Amino acid sequence: MLTREENELLTRVGPGTPMGNLIREFWIPALPSNEFPTPDSPAKRMKLLSENLVMFRDSDGNVGCFPESCPHRGASLYFGRSEEGGLRCIYHGWKFNVGGQCLEMPSEPETSNYKDKVRIRAYPCRDVNHMIWVYMGPRETPPPFPAFDVNLIPEENAFPPIIMMEEANWFQNLEGDTDSVHLDWLHARLRADVPPIGRGHIRGTYSSMKNPFVQAKPADYGAFYTARRKVGDTERYWHRINQFIFPIFTMVGGDGEQAHLRAHVPVDDTHSMLISLGGYLNKAMTKEERNSRMFQDPFYPSGGYVQRTSNPLTYFHTVANKDNDYWRDMEVEKTEMMSGVPFVMNLQDRAMTELMANPAGEAIYDRTREHLGTTDGMCIVVRRQLIRAANAHMEDGTVPPNVDDAELNHVRHACVGLDIDGDWVAASEAQRYSQEEHKCLCFAVLSMSDDADPNNMPAEVLGLA
Repeated sequence: MLTREENELLTRVGPGTPMGNLIREFWIPALPSNEFPTPDSPAKRMKLLSENLVMFRDSDGNVGCFPESCPHRGASLYFGRSEEGGLRCIYHGWKFNVGGQCLEMPSEPETSNYKDKVRIRAYPCRDVNHMIWVYMGPRETPPPFPAFDVNLIPEENAFPPIIMMEEANWFQNLEGDTDSVHLDWLHARLRADVPPIGRGHIRGTYSSMKNPFVQAKPADYGAFYTARRKVGDTERYWHRINQFIFPIFTMVGGDGEQAHLRAHVPVDDTHSMLISLGGYLNKAMTKEERNSRMFQDPFYPSGGYVQRTSNPLTYFHTVANKDNDYWRDMEVEKTEMMSGVPFVMNLQDRAMTELMANPAGEAIYDRTREHLGTTDGMCIVVRRQLIRAANAHMEDGTVPPNVDDAELNHVRHACVGLDIDGDWVAASEAQRYSQEEHKCLCFAVLSMSDDADPNNMPAEVLGLA
Protein backbone atom coordinates (compact mmCIF):
# COMPACT_ATOMS: atom_id res chain seq x y z
CA MET A 1 0.00 0.00 0.00
CA LEU A 2 1.25 3.49 -0.87
CA THR A 3 0.53 6.80 0.79
CA ARG A 4 -1.56 9.31 -1.11
CA GLU A 5 1.56 11.44 -1.61
CA GLU A 6 3.52 8.53 -3.08
CA ASN A 7 0.66 7.69 -5.42
CA GLU A 8 0.52 11.29 -6.62
CA LEU A 9 4.28 11.28 -7.16
CA LEU A 10 4.13 8.11 -9.28
CA THR A 11 1.23 9.11 -11.46
CA ARG A 12 1.42 12.85 -12.23
CA VAL A 13 3.61 13.70 -15.23
CA GLY A 14 2.94 17.31 -16.20
CA PRO A 15 5.65 20.01 -16.32
CA GLY A 16 7.19 20.58 -12.90
CA THR A 17 5.98 17.33 -11.32
CA PRO A 18 8.66 15.05 -9.85
CA MET A 19 7.80 12.06 -12.06
CA GLY A 20 7.27 14.24 -15.11
CA ASN A 21 10.67 15.83 -14.59
CA LEU A 22 12.30 12.41 -14.19
CA ILE A 23 10.76 10.99 -17.36
CA ARG A 24 11.86 14.09 -19.28
CA GLU A 25 15.50 13.18 -18.60
CA PHE A 26 15.09 10.20 -20.98
CA TRP A 27 14.46 9.75 -24.67
CA ILE A 28 10.87 8.52 -25.16
CA PRO A 29 9.09 7.18 -28.29
CA ALA A 30 6.37 9.42 -29.69
CA LEU A 31 4.99 8.65 -33.17
CA PRO A 32 5.76 6.16 -35.94
CA SER A 33 7.94 7.49 -38.75
CA ASN A 34 5.19 6.86 -41.30
CA GLU A 35 3.07 9.59 -39.71
CA PHE A 36 5.31 11.92 -41.74
CA PRO A 37 5.89 9.96 -44.96
CA THR A 38 7.63 12.66 -47.02
CA PRO A 39 9.67 15.83 -46.53
CA ASP A 40 7.44 18.81 -45.72
CA SER A 41 4.65 16.52 -44.55
CA PRO A 42 1.91 18.47 -42.75
CA ALA A 43 2.38 19.11 -39.06
CA LYS A 44 0.43 16.97 -36.58
CA ARG A 45 -0.75 17.67 -33.12
CA MET A 46 0.79 15.52 -30.41
CA LYS A 47 0.48 15.38 -26.64
CA LEU A 48 3.21 14.03 -24.39
CA LEU A 49 3.62 14.39 -20.63
CA SER A 50 0.59 16.74 -20.59
CA GLU A 51 2.21 19.15 -23.07
CA ASN A 52 0.43 20.14 -26.27
CA LEU A 53 2.92 19.78 -29.12
CA VAL A 54 3.24 19.81 -32.89
CA MET A 55 5.52 17.52 -34.86
CA PHE A 56 6.55 17.82 -38.50
CA ARG A 57 9.14 16.67 -41.05
CA ASP A 58 11.12 19.44 -42.76
CA SER A 59 12.38 19.74 -46.33
CA ASP A 60 15.51 17.71 -45.53
CA GLY A 61 13.57 14.91 -43.85
CA ASN A 62 14.43 15.93 -40.28
CA VAL A 63 11.68 15.74 -37.65
CA GLY A 64 10.87 18.71 -35.45
CA CYS A 65 8.83 18.92 -32.26
CA PHE A 66 7.62 22.23 -30.78
CA PRO A 67 5.06 23.45 -28.26
CA GLU A 68 1.87 23.98 -30.24
CA SER A 69 1.65 27.66 -29.31
CA CYS A 70 3.62 30.08 -31.52
CA PRO A 71 5.92 32.28 -29.38
CA HIS A 72 4.66 35.37 -31.22
CA ARG A 73 1.00 35.57 -30.15
CA GLY A 74 0.09 31.99 -29.37
CA ALA A 75 -1.48 30.83 -32.63
CA SER A 76 -1.60 27.06 -33.15
CA LEU A 77 1.38 25.82 -35.14
CA TYR A 78 -0.71 22.79 -36.10
CA PHE A 79 -1.88 24.99 -38.98
CA GLY A 80 1.72 25.88 -39.82
CA ARG A 81 3.24 25.21 -43.24
CA SER A 82 6.25 22.90 -43.41
CA GLU A 83 8.26 24.48 -46.20
CA GLU A 84 11.78 25.44 -47.21
CA GLY A 85 13.52 24.04 -44.14
CA GLY A 86 11.15 25.07 -41.39
CA LEU A 87 7.62 25.35 -40.00
CA ARG A 88 5.90 28.65 -40.81
CA CYS A 89 3.11 29.99 -38.62
CA ILE A 90 0.38 31.12 -41.00
CA TYR A 91 -0.86 33.86 -38.62
CA HIS A 92 2.03 36.25 -39.29
CA GLY A 93 4.57 34.19 -41.25
CA TRP A 94 7.19 33.54 -38.59
CA LYS A 95 9.18 30.42 -39.49
CA PHE A 96 11.30 28.16 -37.27
CA ASN A 97 13.72 25.36 -38.10
CA VAL A 98 13.78 22.02 -36.22
CA GLY A 99 16.35 23.44 -33.81
CA GLY A 100 14.01 26.26 -32.78
CA GLN A 101 15.80 29.10 -34.57
CA CYS A 102 13.59 31.75 -36.12
CA LEU A 103 14.51 31.82 -39.81
CA GLU A 104 12.08 34.43 -41.06
CA MET A 105 9.94 37.18 -39.53
CA PRO A 106 8.34 38.76 -42.61
CA SER A 107 5.82 40.78 -40.61
CA GLU A 108 8.69 42.87 -39.17
CA PRO A 109 10.69 45.57 -41.04
CA GLU A 110 13.36 44.22 -43.36
CA THR A 111 16.05 46.00 -41.33
CA SER A 112 14.96 44.37 -38.05
CA ASN A 113 17.19 41.78 -36.39
CA TYR A 114 14.41 40.75 -34.02
CA LYS A 115 14.26 37.27 -35.55
CA ASP A 116 17.76 36.61 -34.26
CA LYS A 117 16.54 37.16 -30.69
CA VAL A 118 13.48 34.89 -30.76
CA ARG A 119 13.51 31.10 -30.50
CA ILE A 120 10.86 28.49 -29.98
CA ARG A 121 11.41 25.64 -27.54
CA ALA A 122 12.50 22.74 -29.74
CA TYR A 123 12.61 19.16 -28.51
CA PRO A 124 15.30 17.07 -30.24
CA CYS A 125 14.00 14.11 -32.25
CA ARG A 126 15.58 10.90 -33.50
CA ASP A 127 13.96 8.86 -36.27
CA VAL A 128 15.18 5.29 -35.70
CA ASN A 129 13.79 2.01 -37.03
CA HIS A 130 10.33 3.32 -37.97
CA MET A 131 9.88 5.21 -34.68
CA ILE A 132 10.38 8.87 -33.78
CA TRP A 133 11.84 9.43 -30.33
CA VAL A 134 11.76 12.77 -28.49
CA TYR A 135 13.92 14.26 -25.75
CA MET A 136 11.91 16.72 -23.63
CA GLY A 137 14.46 17.30 -20.88
CA PRO A 138 16.49 20.32 -19.78
CA ARG A 139 19.88 19.41 -21.27
CA GLU A 140 21.17 21.50 -24.14
CA THR A 141 22.88 18.35 -25.43
CA PRO A 142 20.59 15.34 -25.06
CA PRO A 143 21.85 12.20 -23.31
CA PRO A 144 23.07 9.24 -25.39
CA PHE A 145 20.39 7.48 -27.39
CA PRO A 146 19.29 4.31 -25.52
CA ALA A 147 20.97 1.10 -26.70
CA PHE A 148 17.88 -1.09 -26.75
CA ASP A 149 18.05 -3.99 -29.19
CA VAL A 150 15.17 -2.44 -31.14
CA ASN A 151 17.30 0.65 -31.78
CA LEU A 152 20.44 -1.26 -32.78
CA ILE A 153 19.16 -3.77 -35.35
CA PRO A 154 19.21 -2.81 -39.05
CA GLU A 155 16.14 -0.89 -40.19
CA GLU A 156 15.07 -3.68 -42.53
CA ASN A 157 14.88 -6.04 -39.53
CA ALA A 158 12.60 -3.77 -37.50
CA PHE A 159 8.85 -4.38 -37.29
CA PRO A 160 6.37 -1.54 -37.81
CA PRO A 161 5.40 -0.21 -34.36
CA ILE A 162 2.10 -1.38 -32.87
CA ILE A 163 0.42 1.30 -30.76
CA MET A 164 -2.68 1.39 -28.59
CA MET A 165 -4.13 4.39 -26.77
CA GLU A 166 -5.14 3.58 -23.20
CA GLU A 167 -7.66 5.66 -21.27
CA ALA A 168 -5.89 5.38 -17.95
CA ASN A 169 -2.86 6.68 -16.13
CA TRP A 170 0.43 5.43 -17.55
CA PHE A 171 1.54 3.72 -14.35
CA GLN A 172 -1.44 1.41 -13.87
CA ASN A 173 -0.91 0.28 -17.45
CA LEU A 174 2.79 -0.33 -16.86
CA GLU A 175 2.04 -2.31 -13.70
CA GLY A 176 0.27 -4.90 -15.83
CA ASP A 177 3.68 -5.73 -17.29
CA THR A 178 5.15 -6.24 -13.82
CA ASP A 179 2.53 -8.87 -12.99
CA SER A 180 3.09 -12.36 -14.41
CA VAL A 181 0.32 -14.07 -12.43
CA HIS A 182 -2.51 -12.54 -14.45
CA LEU A 183 -1.37 -14.69 -17.39
CA ASP A 184 -2.88 -17.69 -15.61
CA TRP A 185 -6.20 -15.92 -15.08
CA LEU A 186 -7.06 -12.95 -17.28
CA HIS A 187 -5.55 -14.43 -20.46
CA ALA A 188 -6.37 -18.07 -19.69
CA ARG A 189 -8.34 -20.64 -21.61
CA LEU A 190 -10.78 -22.47 -19.37
CA ARG A 191 -9.50 -25.93 -20.24
CA ALA A 192 -6.44 -27.48 -21.82
CA ASP A 193 -8.57 -28.89 -24.64
CA VAL A 194 -9.73 -25.45 -25.80
CA PRO A 195 -7.73 -24.79 -29.00
CA PRO A 196 -5.19 -21.97 -28.56
CA ILE A 197 -6.16 -20.35 -31.86
CA GLY A 198 -9.69 -19.53 -32.93
CA ARG A 199 -12.05 -16.80 -34.08
CA GLY A 200 -9.27 -15.31 -36.19
CA HIS A 201 -6.78 -14.70 -33.39
CA ILE A 202 -4.92 -16.22 -30.46
CA ARG A 203 -7.38 -17.32 -27.82
CA GLY A 204 -5.11 -17.25 -24.80
CA THR A 205 -2.89 -19.30 -22.53
CA TYR A 206 -3.29 -22.38 -20.41
CA SER A 207 -1.30 -23.45 -17.37
CA SER A 208 -2.12 -25.98 -14.68
CA MET A 209 -0.23 -23.88 -12.10
CA LYS A 210 -2.16 -20.77 -11.10
CA ASN A 211 0.07 -19.37 -8.35
CA PRO A 212 3.69 -19.08 -9.55
CA PHE A 213 6.45 -18.03 -7.17
CA VAL A 214 7.47 -14.42 -7.86
CA GLN A 215 10.78 -12.82 -6.90
CA ALA A 216 12.09 -9.40 -8.02
CA LYS A 217 15.54 -7.79 -8.00
CA PRO A 218 16.40 -4.08 -8.29
CA ALA A 219 19.01 -3.07 -10.86
CA ASP A 220 20.86 0.09 -11.89
CA TYR A 221 18.62 0.35 -14.94
CA GLY A 222 15.36 -0.56 -13.13
CA ALA A 223 14.43 -4.08 -12.02
CA PHE A 224 13.91 -7.65 -13.22
CA TYR A 225 11.90 -10.55 -11.88
CA THR A 226 11.01 -14.20 -12.26
CA ALA A 227 7.72 -16.03 -12.14
CA ARG A 228 8.57 -19.67 -11.35
CA ARG A 229 6.19 -22.44 -12.36
CA LYS A 230 6.56 -26.17 -11.68
CA VAL A 231 6.97 -28.47 -14.67
CA GLY A 232 4.42 -31.27 -14.26
CA ASP A 233 5.54 -34.13 -12.05
CA THR A 234 9.26 -33.39 -12.50
CA GLU A 235 11.47 -31.62 -9.98
CA ARG A 236 12.19 -28.86 -12.47
CA TYR A 237 10.86 -25.32 -12.47
CA TRP A 238 10.39 -22.92 -15.37
CA HIS A 239 11.47 -19.31 -14.76
CA ARG A 240 9.90 -16.60 -16.93
CA ILE A 241 12.11 -13.53 -16.40
CA ASN A 242 11.04 -10.04 -17.47
CA GLN A 243 12.47 -6.52 -17.26
CA PHE A 244 11.54 -3.01 -16.17
CA ILE A 245 13.84 -0.27 -17.48
CA PHE A 246 13.68 3.32 -16.20
CA PRO A 247 11.45 5.16 -16.61
CA ILE A 248 8.60 3.71 -18.74
CA PHE A 249 9.94 0.58 -20.49
CA THR A 250 9.33 -3.14 -20.09
CA MET A 251 10.41 -6.37 -21.78
CA VAL A 252 7.82 -9.10 -21.34
CA GLY A 253 8.46 -12.59 -22.67
CA GLY A 254 8.96 -13.18 -26.36
CA ASP A 255 11.07 -15.11 -28.82
CA GLY A 256 14.83 -15.14 -28.30
CA GLU A 257 15.38 -14.58 -32.02
CA GLN A 258 13.67 -11.20 -31.81
CA ALA A 259 14.33 -7.83 -30.25
CA HIS A 260 11.37 -6.35 -28.41
CA LEU A 261 10.50 -3.42 -26.16
CA ARG A 262 7.31 -1.98 -24.72
CA ALA A 263 6.93 1.68 -23.76
CA HIS A 264 4.10 3.05 -21.64
CA VAL A 265 4.25 6.63 -22.86
CA PRO A 266 2.28 9.16 -20.78
CA VAL A 267 0.09 11.38 -22.94
CA ASP A 268 -1.36 13.14 -19.93
CA ASP A 269 -2.34 12.04 -16.44
CA THR A 270 -5.30 9.97 -17.67
CA HIS A 271 -4.13 8.67 -21.07
CA SER A 272 -1.07 6.77 -22.23
CA MET A 273 0.13 4.95 -25.32
CA LEU A 274 1.35 1.38 -25.22
CA ILE A 275 4.02 1.32 -27.93
CA SER A 276 5.28 -2.15 -28.87
CA LEU A 277 8.55 -2.21 -30.79
CA GLY A 278 10.28 -5.28 -32.16
CA GLY A 279 12.28 -6.86 -34.93
CA TYR A 280 14.46 -9.75 -35.95
CA LEU A 281 17.95 -9.82 -34.49
CA ASN A 282 19.58 -11.47 -37.49
CA LYS A 283 17.33 -11.29 -40.52
CA ALA A 284 15.26 -8.81 -42.48
CA MET A 285 11.48 -8.78 -42.57
CA THR A 286 9.99 -10.12 -45.76
CA LYS A 287 7.77 -7.88 -47.87
CA GLU A 288 4.85 -10.17 -47.08
CA GLU A 289 5.42 -9.83 -43.34
CA ARG A 290 5.72 -6.05 -43.49
CA ASN A 291 2.50 -5.77 -45.50
CA SER A 292 0.62 -8.32 -43.41
CA ARG A 293 -2.67 -7.39 -41.82
CA MET A 294 -1.14 -7.84 -38.37
CA PHE A 295 1.06 -4.80 -38.88
CA GLN A 296 -1.22 -2.79 -41.17
CA ASP A 297 -4.28 -3.19 -38.92
CA PRO A 298 -3.17 -4.92 -35.71
CA PHE A 299 -6.54 -4.69 -33.97
CA TYR A 300 -8.61 -5.94 -36.92
CA PRO A 301 -10.02 -8.98 -34.99
CA SER A 302 -11.69 -6.49 -32.61
CA GLY A 303 -12.77 -3.83 -35.09
CA GLY A 304 -9.52 -1.95 -35.66
CA TYR A 305 -8.96 1.72 -34.77
CA VAL A 306 -11.58 4.45 -34.55
CA GLN A 307 -11.45 7.15 -37.19
CA ARG A 308 -9.00 9.65 -35.79
CA THR A 309 -9.32 13.40 -35.68
CA SER A 310 -6.58 15.98 -35.14
CA ASN A 311 -7.02 15.43 -31.38
CA PRO A 312 -4.11 13.22 -30.21
CA LEU A 313 -6.43 11.39 -27.80
CA THR A 314 -8.07 9.77 -30.83
CA TYR A 315 -4.76 8.45 -32.18
CA PHE A 316 -4.54 4.64 -31.97
CA HIS A 317 -7.81 4.46 -30.05
CA THR A 318 -9.50 1.13 -30.74
CA VAL A 319 -13.09 0.45 -31.74
CA ALA A 320 -13.27 -2.04 -28.86
CA ASN A 321 -13.09 0.14 -25.75
CA LYS A 322 -14.64 0.71 -22.34
CA ASP A 323 -17.80 2.21 -23.83
CA ASN A 324 -18.73 -1.12 -25.47
CA ASP A 325 -17.15 -3.45 -22.87
CA TYR A 326 -14.21 -4.09 -25.21
CA TRP A 327 -16.41 -6.36 -27.37
CA ARG A 328 -16.88 -8.80 -24.51
CA ASP A 329 -18.37 -12.08 -25.73
CA MET A 330 -20.32 -13.78 -22.95
CA GLU A 331 -20.62 -17.09 -24.84
CA VAL A 332 -16.82 -17.29 -25.17
CA GLU A 333 -16.56 -16.47 -21.47
CA LYS A 334 -18.88 -19.35 -20.59
CA THR A 335 -17.28 -22.00 -22.76
CA GLU A 336 -13.69 -21.12 -23.75
CA MET A 337 -11.96 -18.25 -21.99
CA MET A 338 -11.67 -16.73 -18.54
CA SER A 339 -12.51 -13.40 -20.20
CA GLY A 340 -14.81 -12.81 -23.14
CA VAL A 341 -12.82 -9.72 -24.13
CA PRO A 342 -10.85 -10.65 -27.28
CA PHE A 343 -7.24 -11.64 -26.61
CA VAL A 344 -5.96 -9.08 -29.14
CA MET A 345 -2.73 -7.34 -28.17
CA ASN A 346 -3.39 -5.82 -24.71
CA LEU A 347 -7.15 -5.38 -25.02
CA GLN A 348 -7.89 -7.70 -22.09
CA ASP A 349 -5.36 -5.82 -19.94
CA ARG A 350 -7.06 -2.53 -20.76
CA ALA A 351 -10.36 -3.90 -19.51
CA MET A 352 -8.65 -4.30 -16.14
CA THR A 353 -6.46 -1.19 -15.93
CA GLU A 354 -8.71 1.45 -17.50
CA LEU A 355 -11.47 0.92 -14.97
CA MET A 356 -9.23 1.21 -11.91
CA ALA A 357 -10.77 4.54 -10.91
CA ASN A 358 -10.39 6.34 -7.60
CA PRO A 359 -13.48 7.11 -5.48
CA ALA A 360 -13.98 10.44 -7.31
CA GLY A 361 -14.14 8.59 -10.63
CA GLU A 362 -10.88 9.96 -12.04
CA ALA A 363 -8.95 7.42 -14.10
CA ILE A 364 -6.01 7.27 -11.70
CA TYR A 365 -5.98 4.24 -9.43
CA ASP A 366 -5.95 4.94 -5.68
CA ARG A 367 -3.21 2.66 -4.34
CA THR A 368 -3.92 3.62 -0.73
CA ARG A 369 -6.89 1.22 -0.85
CA GLU A 370 -5.20 -1.94 -2.15
CA HIS A 371 -4.00 -5.12 -0.44
CA LEU A 372 -0.88 -6.59 -2.04
CA GLY A 373 0.04 -10.27 -1.88
CA THR A 374 3.18 -12.36 -2.22
CA THR A 375 2.94 -12.45 -6.02
CA ASP A 376 3.03 -8.64 -6.24
CA GLY A 377 6.77 -8.52 -5.54
CA MET A 378 7.73 -6.92 -8.86
CA CYS A 379 5.05 -4.24 -8.48
CA ILE A 380 6.50 -3.35 -5.09
CA VAL A 381 10.11 -3.20 -6.31
CA VAL A 382 9.27 -1.08 -9.38
CA ARG A 383 7.30 1.38 -7.25
CA ARG A 384 10.20 1.70 -4.81
CA GLN A 385 12.71 2.19 -7.63
CA LEU A 386 10.66 4.91 -9.29
CA ILE A 387 9.84 6.73 -6.04
CA ARG A 388 13.51 6.73 -5.03
CA ALA A 389 14.59 7.92 -8.45
CA ALA A 390 12.01 10.72 -8.55
CA ASN A 391 12.92 11.88 -5.05
CA ALA A 392 16.66 11.81 -5.80
CA HIS A 393 16.11 13.82 -8.97
CA MET A 394 13.93 16.31 -7.10
CA GLU A 395 16.50 16.74 -4.31
CA ASP A 396 19.71 17.26 -6.26
CA GLY A 397 19.18 16.44 -9.92
CA THR A 398 20.53 12.89 -9.70
CA VAL A 399 19.35 10.73 -12.59
CA PRO A 400 19.26 6.92 -12.89
CA PRO A 401 22.51 5.54 -14.35
CA ASN A 402 20.88 4.43 -17.61
CA VAL A 403 20.32 8.06 -18.64
CA ASP A 404 24.02 8.57 -19.37
CA ASP A 405 25.17 4.97 -19.72
CA ALA A 406 23.11 3.93 -22.72
CA GLU A 407 24.54 0.40 -22.65
CA LEU A 408 22.72 -0.32 -19.39
CA ASN A 409 19.55 -0.47 -21.50
CA HIS A 410 20.95 -3.39 -23.50
CA VAL A 411 19.16 -6.09 -21.52
CA ARG A 412 16.71 -8.81 -22.48
CA HIS A 413 14.07 -11.11 -21.08
CA ALA A 414 15.13 -14.66 -20.23
CA CYS A 415 13.78 -18.16 -19.70
CA VAL A 416 15.51 -20.95 -17.74
CA GLY A 417 14.64 -24.35 -16.26
CA LEU A 418 16.12 -25.18 -12.82
CA ASP A 419 15.74 -27.27 -9.71
CA ILE A 420 13.68 -25.67 -6.98
CA ASP A 421 16.80 -24.32 -5.24
CA GLY A 422 18.46 -23.20 -8.48
CA ASP A 423 19.96 -19.70 -8.63
CA TRP A 424 17.78 -18.12 -11.31
CA VAL A 425 19.70 -14.83 -11.21
CA ALA A 426 23.04 -16.48 -11.99
CA ALA A 427 21.53 -18.99 -14.43
CA SER A 428 19.82 -16.26 -16.48
CA GLU A 429 22.66 -13.72 -16.52
CA ALA A 430 24.00 -14.78 -19.92
CA GLN A 431 20.53 -14.52 -21.46
CA ARG A 432 19.69 -11.21 -19.80
CA TYR A 433 22.86 -9.56 -21.14
CA SER A 434 23.67 -11.76 -24.14
CA GLN A 435 24.35 -10.34 -27.57
CA GLU A 436 23.63 -13.76 -29.04
CA GLU A 437 20.31 -15.40 -29.81
CA HIS A 438 18.89 -17.72 -27.18
CA LYS A 439 15.88 -19.98 -27.12
CA CYS A 440 13.32 -18.23 -24.94
CA LEU A 441 9.63 -18.95 -25.27
CA CYS A 442 6.81 -17.57 -23.20
CA PHE A 443 3.11 -18.32 -22.75
CA ALA A 444 2.06 -15.87 -25.47
CA VAL A 445 4.35 -17.45 -28.07
CA LEU A 446 3.47 -21.01 -27.16
CA SER A 447 -0.22 -20.27 -27.21
CA MET A 448 -0.02 -19.72 -30.95
CA SER A 449 0.97 -23.31 -31.69
CA ASP A 450 1.08 -25.35 -28.48
CA ASP A 451 -0.66 -25.89 -25.22
CA ALA A 452 1.08 -23.33 -23.03
CA ASP A 453 1.25 -25.54 -19.97
CA PRO A 454 4.94 -25.97 -19.01
CA ASN A 455 4.33 -29.72 -19.30
CA ASN A 456 4.24 -29.28 -23.07
CA MET A 457 7.19 -26.92 -23.45
CA PRO A 458 10.28 -28.10 -25.34
CA ALA A 459 12.79 -29.87 -23.12
CA GLU A 460 15.67 -27.61 -24.16
CA VAL A 461 13.71 -24.54 -23.05
CA LEU A 462 13.17 -26.00 -19.60
CA GLY A 463 16.75 -27.15 -19.16
CA LEU A 464 15.77 -30.81 -19.27
CA ALA A 465 17.68 -31.66 -22.44
